[in-house]
Amino acid sequence: MNPKPAPTPSQPTKSAQPVTHAVDPLFLAAPHVSTYLGEFALTNASGFFFEREDRLYLVTSRHVVIDEASKHLPDRLMIELHLDATNLTQSTGFSVPLYGDGVALWHQGRDSEGEIDVAVIELDRAAFPPSAVYRVFTPAHIQSAFHAVPADAALLVVGFPLGFHDAVHHLPVVRLAAIASPLGIRFQGQGYFLTDARTHRGTSGAAVVMRDPSPTSPATEALPWRLLGVHSSRMDMGNRDLVLDESLGLNCAWYADILLTLTEARR
Repeated sequence: MNPKPAPTPSQPTKSAQPVTHAVDPLFLAAPHVSTYLGEFALTNASGFFFEREDRLYLVTSRHVVIDEASKHLPDRLMIELHLDATNLTQSTGFSVPLYGDGVALWHQGRDSEGEIDVAVIELDRAAFPPSAVYRVFTPAHIQSAFHAVPADAALLVVGFPLGFHDAVHHLPVVRLAAIASPLGIRFQGQGYFLTDARTHRGTSGAAVVMRDPSPTSPATEALPWRLLGVHSSRMDMGNRDLVLDESLGLNCAWYADILLTLTEARR
């Protein structure tokens, strides 16, 4: 996350001349996320849309919605929505409450090693502006056949490092990443794998993806990317000499299949 103040909620912007752009749908699946306590802007973060059985969710890192250690305790998120598929300068802010009647509205998970740094919160799609333009990941996008992913596969991390993005067209940036630990193996027993990429605060909650060479369903054809993980934080060594040794440049990405657990229908 980025400790700098988040931008104020966007209002629909106007352009003198409509700007037509055809962008990869990946850019429309990852909205900018800001955290707030009341009207006070706290931090910037990343996230992405996930849909399951007609329910729409925002996925981000758990520490974006609550981080007891740093006393980061927002009560709502603000995400940015596009309003026109051809004129990407048109956008608006959409407020997402984190609590209802004092109860947390997001879902998080634990495993045998403790908290999993992923959170999902259901979105009220009916409250979106009628012209909202966005793309969604689904269970069909989750990469489970790890043997089919070569060790030298090119990955992307789609997010908002330090809150930085195309503020005119309201689009995230992508950083190239490489697989740094064997997929399918829980690194040091934790529910994540490592990536080798240059990341910054504000990237928390970003989707870690690879191109789908052969989409096989309407969902994957509309968004031809495989979802491998959720970027959480940078990995470093506690005994690193801060003067003599550079940062490892490695990152933790929680396996995306945790989303199946967190979005199970609750009765």
